[in-house]
Amino acid sequence: MNKAELIQALSAYYDGSKSEAAKALNAVVETITYKTAAGEKVSITGFGVFEKVPRSARMVRNPRTGERKRAKATAVPRFRAGTDLKAYVSGAKKVPRTTARKATTGNPAASKTSVTARTTVAKAPAKKTGTTAKKTAAKR
Repeated sequence: MNKAELIQALSAYYDGSKSEAAKALNAVVETITYKTAAGEKVSITGFGVFEKVPRSARMVRNPRTGERKRAKATAVPRFRAGTDLKAYVSGAKKVPRTTARKATTGNPAASKTSVTARTTVAKAPAKKTGTTAKKTAAKR
């Protein structure tokens, strides 16, 4: 799932408003980014913890040339998953159904197509038609 798909999924919580969902997502991402970069720990109960972790200077090796270099000390972001997220991913807990309200639009056909788009099963690959035409042409 990319950012656009996440905004689409979040828009169900904002009565179908993609702009409101995008504002909310951007606000959350910006806040987590800025606070983590400032060295603060951002903890979301059940989801996880974002934090800044210092990495000491070390020797690294270029795999192509084998040359060894010294890497400077730096800081990197780290995410540790929370207990609820771990349980849902491992299958220990069943993922609850979403409580988002469906987007209501004036066009009922639009909502039907979105429902059918979600329930479609993967189609079989298309058959090649070019090879049969060549075989029949060669026999004549």
